[in-house]
Amino acid sequence: MTILSAHAGINAQDKQFTLEDLNFGGRNFRNMQPKNLWLTWWGEQLMYQDAEQGGTFDPKADKNPLFTLEDLGGEWHSAMNAQYPYADKPLVFLNNGRERILYDFRKKEIAWRQPSKGQQYADWNKVSKAVAYVQNDQLYVMDAEGNTRQLSEDGSREIVYGQSVHRNEFGIDKGTFWSPNGQRLAFYRMDQSMVADYPQVDIFPRIAAYEPDKYPMAGMTSHKVTVGVYDLNTQKTVYLQAGDPTDRYFTNIAWSPDAKTVYIFELNRAQNDCRLVSYNAVTGERIAELYRETSDKYVEPQNPIVFLPWDATKFIMQSQKDGYNHLYLYSADGKELKQLTKGDWVVLNLLGFNEKTKSAIIFSNELNPLQKNLYAVNIATGKRTLLDKGIGYAQTAVLSASGQQAYEKYSAPDIPRNIEVFNTTNGKGTQLLKADDPWEGYQQPIFESGSLKAADGVTDLYYRMVKPADFDATKKYPTIVYVYGGPHAHNVDASWHWASRPWETYMAQKGYVLFILDNRGAANRGLAFEQATFHQLGQIEMQDQMKGVEYLKSLPYVDMDRLGVHGWSFGGFMTISLITNYPDVFKVGVAGGPVIDWKWYEVMYGERYMGTPESNPEGYAKCSLIPQAKNLKGKLQIITGYNDATVVPQHCLSFLDACIKAGTQPDFFAYPGEEHNMRGHSSVHLHERITQYFEDYLK
Repeated sequence: MTILSAHAGINAQDKQFTLEDLNFGGRNFRNMQPKNLWLTWWGEQLMYQDAEQGGTFDPKADKNPLFTLEDLGGEWHSAMNAQYPYADKPLVFLNNGRERILYDFRKKEIAWRQPSKGQQYADWNKVSKAVAYVQNDQLYVMDAEGNTRQLSEDGSREIVYGQSVHRNEFGIDKGTFWSPNGQRLAFYRMDQSMVADYPQVDIFPRIAAYEPDKYPMAGMTSHKVTVGVYDLNTQKTVYLQAGDPTDRYFTNIAWSPDAKTVYIFELNRAQNDCRLVSYNAVTGERIAELYRETSDKYVEPQNPIVFLPWDATKFIMQSQKDGYNHLYLYSADGKELKQLTKGDWVVLNLLGFNEKTKSAIIFSNELNPLQKNLYAVNIATGKRTLLDKGIGYAQTAVLSASGQQAYEKYSAPDIPRNIEVFNTTNGKGTQLLKADDPWEGYQQPIFESGSLKAADGVTDLYYRMVKPADFDATKKYPTIVYVYGGPHAHNVDASWHWASRPWETYMAQKGYVLFILDNRGAANRGLAFEQATFHQLGQIEMQDQMKGVEYLKSLPYVDMDRLGVHGWSFGGFMTISLITNYPDVFKVGVAGGPVIDWKWYEVMYGERYMGTPESNPEGYAKCSLIPQAKNLKGKLQIITGYNDATVVPQHCLSFLDACIKAGTQPDFFAYPGEEHNMRGHSSVHLHERITQYFEDYLK
């Protein structure tokens, strides 16, 4: 086992951290973050965005302002979101919530303006300058001249237009999709009138108010989604003729380059039969099924197809069909031409293309499961070229207009943040920023990472360990296992401090050892790794976490009589699973927003991994924590947002009821008005509460 460590050393005069320093929402949090640059592109020219101004950015000459907020007149509070949509025009795009403008920074005048006040989910198209938006539940389109067209009449909380559907699953994060020429708009319509209401309550009026939320639980009636297409020229809307939408999912909407065809991945409710289907954008008629993928577990489309910028007859599709997410080249009629990437690693993102070299620019973890690095993939040969330094974990990368340049922000265990700009043809790079350690002068913990074998004895699992700055291997330390463990996330990667959460630093400062392990079921390790938990959430994950506990037991400085566990959401589920299934191992637990029984979780996520309560009764029974309430021996605090619309309060309250009936004694705390995660300064209060519980009962 290899252990990789990062430690800044300790001096007697070093300062101590507070939660106001470390926690998001803390009063000093922003000052404790690594220095950053806010950048964008104007064609091939790198641009900076500051609060008061924007302009060109040169690695040697630094910043050259082109406009300031004073130049704009009126009420403009920030230039942080400045964009330069036209590579050949000196225009900057800005929106202050009342109007959006194109400002000519050479002529020093506003070249175009459009009202934006009251527009929700606004989606502006740079080609037509038209915007789609929602107002009072109705969907509208406003053209470049300010002419407005109302596309819906029946919008309501039950009939939802132009917003994300299917509860943001399947890669969906929006509800409107402009064609490349900006003349047609595809949009979602979601009928959730048949979905049961969950009775959320607003406690802040004199008499608490009923605020129901549409929440389709696993096995229950789900919503129905259709896709409309509005044409700016004809001012007519057609709906795609996809057939009965009952118990079907429509996702990853894409357009053909000529704006005549719409492509959608269609998925059955069981999520094991996925089809890529094309539709005529003018008539709404179904054209063809281009691709089909089935599974004995599930297929999860996360990315729309993307056409090659230089060849409108070919597109790239992402799929995990060979066990890892990779790129495939297809002809427009659905013929697979070749697999572009292959190997026991994952393509994490397709960022775009270098049109000159005819290459796709991607993020992958080819070098190491804990890394995220930038590559160019030649479409003709499949050859991959590493573009960045090949270290660390990239936060983001953004391509220039031609794709021949990219700026990347990344960190590594001992690098708070670096920003570099790369030539995507030859990989030559220039450093734009090397951030100093913002924690200089503080007593910093020791951050380590290593690996151990999963419960199957074969699979490598990666962990992070955080130790006090003055760690002494001859002493015994109370130790906390922090856990998430679920799909679509991982806790350990090769970013700054091995991706350690600030609260871990706070606890290490108070004399705890923290241990964080990514079990099977977590993200970015391939399909078999993720699907090991299928139909039995929490079971394989617990086995792997207990392998981590075995490792802790082998360490002389871990006090196994003072072992705690903490997690949120899926991690809250794992926390209660561990403390009730292994009551003699874990002394103290803090479970935030925990799933208690998957029958109370939503349809899309829940049924993907667990099926329905009717189709998988044994799995639901095995994974439910209600029967485990009687096994609670240690101290357990359950925390929830009182208005959590993701893991609804029914979970926590039902577990409390089971504990009452069983005679066990958990503690409980709710944050009124808060949802699944505590926002703003409430997060500081939350983490002080979590800390205090371990201080009271574990230390």
